[in-house]
Amino acid sequence: MAKIKLTILILILIAASMVSIIAGPSVTFDRDILLRIRLPRVFEAVIAGSSLSVAGVIFQGVLKNPLSDPYILGTSSGALLGAIICFMSGIGHSNVLFYPVVVFFAFGATVSSYFLARTDKNVSNVNLLLAGVVVSTFLTALVIAYLTLNRENALNIFSFVMGGFYQTDKTVLAVAFVFSMAGIITAGILSRYLDVMSLGDEKAVQLGLDANKIKFIFFGLAALITGCAVSVSGTIGFVGLLVPHVARLIFGPAHLRLLLVSGIGGAVFLILADCIARSVFSPAELPVGIITALSGAPFFLWLLRRSRANASE
Repeated sequence: MAKIKLTILILILIAASMVSIIAGPSVTFDRDILLRIRLPRVFEAVIAGSSLSVAGVIFQGVLKNPLSDPYILGTSSGALLGAIICFMSGIGHSNVLFYPVVVFFAFGATVSSYFLARTDKNVSNVNLLLAGVVVSTFLTALVIAYLTLNRENALNIFSFVMGGFYQTDKTVLAVAFVFSMAGIITAGILSRYLDVMSLGDEKAVQLGLDANKIKFIFFGLAALITGCAVSVSGTIGFVGLLVPHVARLIFGPAHLRLLLVSGIGGAVFLILADCIARSVFSPAELPVGIITALSGAPFFLWLLRRSRANASE
């Protein structure tokens, strides 16, 4: 049954990709438009969607927190700040230093949120949520301050901050794809540790595992793939929250399967979100981050309410 569901999901991904390539402000079959503009956007959506969704699975499994995702924990904001610093320093996507800097800031933001939320070796859902909001808000404020003080460059970076698919450099896409797939595959290889960590730190220690070491390894993987997503799409929220939960409801909690399904599901979600963003309000084009926020924010509120209800029982 699971194989049938997975096959259907792959077919949906193929269908969504074909629709997105053809559809737009106007339906076209012009070869140059399809290959040079729309196909790269689909590829960007696949990279960003799969990366953010897998990062969400990692955070939810390691922290045993259903409200965790790269956007809420500040990981995306950290990666964004790293990218802005690179742009300020003249370091572009093609520079060998770009991705290490972006990943470093993403990892630093994640660890900061974790330690701010940690009390007596415990991390509550509420504390982690608040810490993530504080870190994300602080880092976003730094980005906005830069845009305000450098208005001549603000327009070039604004779309990147809002989240969207505008980068068509094949080298950038290839590098981001390689790094993100490397992180996702590594997470799949280590998925049995996610199964254990999702049971709680005490259970992991009883099984002879170093819970803190495992957490930081997965934090590093999540920072790597989130950095790849941000490098091609800017900050897009709620993908890593919504997609893993839907995948878990349909395919179950086993993390190896969940990582695969969430990666494919995240790609489908962002492909369709991008298609909506550039088609519904044509000729205007909305940032993809707005579409994901409109669908993800109500879902987050529902999860938060259910989490509080479970805690009070």
